[in-house]
Amino acid sequence: MGVAVAVLPLPYPRLTNLLSRPLPPKLKNRSPNSLKASFSSTAAQSQSAKENLLSLISDQDRGLKTQNDTIKLNAIVKAIDAMAVLGRDTITTGDSLSATWRLLWTTEKEQLFIIEKAYLFGTQAGDVLQVIDVEKRTLNNVITFPPDGVFFVRSTIEIASAQRVNFRFTSAVLRGREWEIPLPPFGQGWFETVYLDDEIRVVKDIRDDYLVVERAPYDWKE
Repeated sequence: MGVAVAVLPLPYPRLTNLLSRPLPPKLKNRSPNSLKASFSSTAAQSQSAKENLLSLISDQDRGLKTQNDTIKLNAIVKAIDAMAVLGRDTITTGDSLSATWRLLWTTEKEQLFIIEKAYLFGTQAGDVLQVIDVEKRTLNNVITFPPDGVFFVRSTIEIASAQRVNFRFTSAVLRGREWEIPLPPFGQGWFETVYLDDEIRVVKDIRDDYLVVERAPYDWKE
Protein backbone atom coordinates (compact mmCIF):
# COMPACT_ATOMS: atom_id res chain seq x y z
CA MET A 1 0.00 0.00 0.00
CA GLY A 2 1.43 3.41 -0.89
CA VAL A 3 1.23 6.32 1.44
CA ALA A 4 -0.54 9.34 -0.03
CA VAL A 5 1.32 12.51 0.89
CA ALA A 6 -0.55 15.80 0.75
CA VAL A 7 0.99 19.26 1.03
CA LEU A 8 -1.14 21.04 3.59
CA PRO A 9 -1.72 24.76 3.24
CA LEU A 10 -0.65 27.31 5.78
CA PRO A 11 -1.09 27.66 8.76
CA TYR A 12 0.91 24.44 9.06
CA PRO A 13 4.50 25.70 8.72
CA ARG A 14 6.03 22.60 10.28
CA LEU A 15 4.52 20.39 7.60
CA THR A 16 5.38 22.86 4.85
CA ASN A 17 8.99 23.01 6.04
CA LEU A 18 9.14 19.24 6.23
CA LEU A 19 7.97 18.85 2.65
CA SER A 20 10.33 21.52 1.33
CA ARG A 21 13.50 20.01 2.78
CA PRO A 22 16.05 18.71 0.25
CA LEU A 23 16.86 15.04 0.14
CA PRO A 24 19.46 13.95 2.69
CA PRO A 25 22.96 13.52 1.19
CA LYS A 26 22.71 9.75 1.58
CA LEU A 27 19.72 9.70 -0.78
CA LYS A 28 20.70 12.63 -3.00
CA ASN A 29 23.97 11.01 -4.11
CA ARG A 30 22.58 7.55 -4.73
CA SER A 31 21.79 6.22 -8.18
CA PRO A 32 18.17 5.77 -9.33
CA ASN A 33 18.58 1.98 -9.29
CA SER A 34 19.90 2.10 -5.74
CA LEU A 35 16.99 4.27 -4.63
CA LYS A 36 14.52 1.96 -6.38
CA ALA A 37 15.97 -1.07 -4.58
CA SER A 38 15.79 0.76 -1.26
CA PHE A 39 12.14 1.72 -1.76
CA SER A 40 11.30 -1.83 -2.87
CA SER A 41 12.91 -3.18 0.29
CA THR A 42 10.93 -0.75 2.44
CA ALA A 43 7.69 -1.73 0.69
CA ALA A 44 8.45 -5.40 1.33
CA GLN A 45 9.14 -4.69 5.00
CA SER A 46 5.89 -2.75 5.32
CA GLN A 47 3.89 -5.53 3.69
CA SER A 48 5.47 -8.17 5.93
CA ALA A 49 4.91 -6.12 9.10
CA LYS A 50 1.32 -5.37 8.10
CA GLU A 51 0.54 -9.01 7.37
CA ASN A 52 1.97 -9.95 10.76
CA LEU A 53 -0.20 -7.37 12.56
CA LEU A 54 -3.36 -8.34 10.69
CA SER A 55 -2.72 -12.00 11.41
CA LEU A 56 -2.32 -11.32 15.13
CA ILE A 57 -5.60 -9.40 15.40
CA SER A 58 -7.63 -11.54 13.00
CA ASP A 59 -9.13 -13.78 15.70
CA GLN A 60 -9.42 -11.20 18.49
CA ASP A 61 -13.06 -10.15 17.97
CA ARG A 62 -12.10 -6.46 17.54
CA GLY A 63 -10.14 -6.59 20.82
CA LEU A 64 -12.62 -8.34 23.11
CA LYS A 65 -10.49 -11.48 23.36
CA THR A 66 -7.29 -9.49 23.87
CA GLN A 67 -8.50 -7.87 27.09
CA ASN A 68 -7.69 -10.97 29.14
CA ASP A 69 -4.70 -12.19 27.16
CA THR A 70 -1.55 -10.30 28.15
CA ILE A 71 0.72 -12.37 25.95
CA LYS A 72 -1.39 -11.68 22.87
CA LEU A 73 -1.69 -8.00 23.75
CA ASN A 74 2.08 -7.65 24.07
CA ALA A 75 2.60 -9.35 20.72
CA ILE A 76 0.11 -7.01 19.02
CA VAL A 77 1.64 -3.91 20.61
CA LYS A 78 5.07 -5.06 19.45
CA ALA A 79 3.70 -5.44 15.93
CA ILE A 80 2.16 -1.95 16.12
CA ASP A 81 5.50 -0.54 17.25
CA ALA A 82 7.12 -2.15 14.21
CA MET A 83 4.54 -0.45 11.98
CA ALA A 84 5.23 2.86 13.72
CA VAL A 85 8.94 2.55 12.90
CA LEU A 86 8.12 2.01 9.23
CA GLY A 87 5.77 5.00 9.21
CA ARG A 88 7.79 7.41 11.35
CA ASP A 89 8.95 9.69 8.51
CA THR A 90 5.59 9.86 6.74
CA ILE A 91 2.87 12.50 6.82
CA THR A 92 -0.41 10.86 7.83
CA THR A 93 -2.58 13.92 8.42
CA GLY A 94 -3.16 14.90 4.81
CA ASP A 95 -6.10 14.19 2.51
CA SER A 96 -5.47 10.44 2.65
CA LEU A 97 -6.66 10.51 6.27
CA SER A 98 -10.15 11.46 5.07
CA ALA A 99 -12.22 8.28 4.87
CA THR A 100 -14.74 6.07 6.57
CA TRP A 101 -12.55 3.80 8.68
CA ARG A 102 -13.88 0.50 10.05
CA LEU A 103 -12.60 -0.97 13.30
CA LEU A 104 -10.50 -4.13 13.16
CA TRP A 105 -9.01 -4.04 16.66
CA THR A 106 -8.67 -1.71 19.63
CA THR A 107 -7.82 -1.46 23.32
CA GLU A 108 -10.35 1.34 23.93
CA LYS A 109 -12.42 0.09 26.86
CA GLU A 110 -15.51 2.22 26.17
CA GLN A 111 -15.89 0.91 22.63
CA LEU A 112 -15.24 -2.65 23.68
CA PHE A 113 -17.79 -2.37 26.50
CA ILE A 114 -20.51 -1.22 24.09
CA ILE A 115 -19.62 -3.94 21.58
CA GLU A 116 -19.69 -6.61 24.26
CA LYS A 117 -22.79 -5.46 26.17
CA ALA A 118 -25.04 -4.40 23.30
CA TYR A 119 -27.07 -7.59 23.78
CA LEU A 120 -28.33 -6.22 27.10
CA PHE A 121 -30.32 -3.70 25.08
CA GLY A 122 -31.75 -6.31 22.74
CA THR A 123 -29.33 -5.63 19.91
CA GLN A 124 -25.78 -6.26 18.77
CA ALA A 125 -23.05 -3.98 17.53
CA GLY A 126 -22.43 -3.80 13.82
CA ASP A 127 -19.64 -1.84 12.21
CA VAL A 128 -17.66 0.52 14.43
CA LEU A 129 -16.39 3.47 12.43
CA GLN A 130 -14.30 6.61 12.41
CA VAL A 131 -15.39 9.06 9.75
CA ILE A 132 -12.77 11.74 9.13
CA ASP A 133 -12.89 14.73 6.83
CA VAL A 134 -9.62 16.67 6.95
CA GLU A 135 -10.87 19.50 4.74
CA LYS A 136 -13.97 20.10 6.85
CA ARG A 137 -12.04 19.44 10.09
CA THR A 138 -14.58 16.89 11.35
CA LEU A 139 -14.46 13.48 13.00
CA ASN A 140 -17.40 11.20 13.77
CA ASN A 141 -16.97 8.14 16.00
CA VAL A 142 -19.77 5.76 15.11
CA ILE A 143 -21.14 2.48 16.50
CA THR A 144 -23.91 0.95 14.40
CA PHE A 145 -26.68 -1.32 15.68
CA PRO A 146 -28.29 -2.92 12.62
CA PRO A 147 -30.71 -2.54 11.08
CA ASP A 148 -31.54 1.01 12.15
CA GLY A 149 -29.70 1.99 15.34
CA VAL A 150 -26.58 4.12 15.64
CA PHE A 151 -24.62 5.96 18.30
CA PHE A 152 -22.22 8.60 17.11
CA VAL A 153 -20.09 11.36 18.58
CA ARG A 154 -19.30 14.45 16.54
CA SER A 155 -15.93 16.17 16.93
CA THR A 156 -13.93 18.99 15.43
CA ILE A 157 -10.28 18.31 14.59
CA GLU A 158 -7.10 20.32 14.19
CA ILE A 159 -3.94 19.11 12.46
CA ALA A 160 -1.18 19.44 15.05
CA SER A 161 1.78 17.87 13.24
CA ALA A 162 2.74 15.41 10.53
CA GLN A 163 1.03 12.56 12.42
CA ARG A 164 -0.95 14.09 15.29
CA VAL A 165 -4.54 15.31 15.22
CA ASN A 166 -6.19 17.15 18.11
CA PHE A 167 -9.93 16.65 18.57
CA ARG A 168 -12.74 18.09 20.65
CA PHE A 169 -16.12 16.40 21.07
CA THR A 170 -19.01 18.71 20.18
CA SER A 171 -22.13 16.52 20.47
CA ALA A 172 -23.39 12.97 20.59
CA VAL A 173 -26.53 11.28 19.29
CA LEU A 174 -28.26 7.97 19.96
CA ARG A 175 -30.61 7.32 17.06
CA GLY A 176 -33.19 4.67 16.21
CA ARG A 177 -35.51 4.26 13.25
CA GLU A 178 -37.95 6.99 14.25
CA TRP A 179 -36.35 8.62 17.28
CA GLU A 180 -33.20 10.47 18.30
CA ILE A 181 -31.72 11.36 21.68
CA PRO A 182 -29.12 14.15 21.74
CA LEU A 183 -26.37 13.83 24.32
CA PRO A 184 -23.89 16.42 25.61
CA PRO A 185 -20.26 16.52 24.41
CA PHE A 186 -17.72 15.05 26.77
CA GLY A 187 -14.04 15.57 26.19
CA GLN A 188 -11.05 16.26 23.99
CA GLY A 189 -7.66 14.77 23.24
CA TRP A 190 -5.37 13.75 20.40
CA PHE A 191 -4.44 10.74 18.32
CA GLU A 192 -1.43 9.91 16.18
CA THR A 193 -1.70 7.89 13.00
CA VAL A 194 1.64 6.10 13.12
CA TYR A 195 1.03 4.17 9.91
CA LEU A 196 -1.27 4.83 6.96
CA ASP A 197 -1.65 3.30 3.52
CA ASP A 198 -4.39 2.57 1.00
CA GLU A 199 -5.93 -0.16 3.16
CA ILE A 200 -5.27 0.32 6.88
CA ARG A 201 -4.46 2.89 9.52
CA VAL A 202 -2.69 2.29 12.84
CA VAL A 203 -3.28 4.72 15.70
CA LYS A 204 -2.02 5.53 19.19
CA ASP A 205 -3.85 8.07 21.31
CA ILE A 206 -3.56 10.32 24.34
CA ARG A 207 -4.55 7.50 26.72
CA ASP A 208 -2.04 5.01 25.30
CA ASP A 209 -4.83 3.12 23.59
CA TYR A 210 -4.33 1.53 20.19
CA LEU A 211 -6.56 1.34 17.16
CA VAL A 212 -6.28 -0.60 13.92
CA VAL A 213 -8.83 0.27 11.25
CA GLU A 214 -9.41 -0.47 7.59
CA ARG A 215 -10.93 1.67 4.85
CA ALA A 216 -14.61 0.72 4.80
CA PRO A 217 -16.13 -0.26 1.44
CA TYR A 218 -18.74 2.48 1.89
CA ASP A 219 -19.03 6.09 3.09
CA TRP A 220 -21.02 6.57 6.29
CA LYS A 221 -23.30 9.59 6.37
CA GLU A 222 -25.45 11.00 9.17
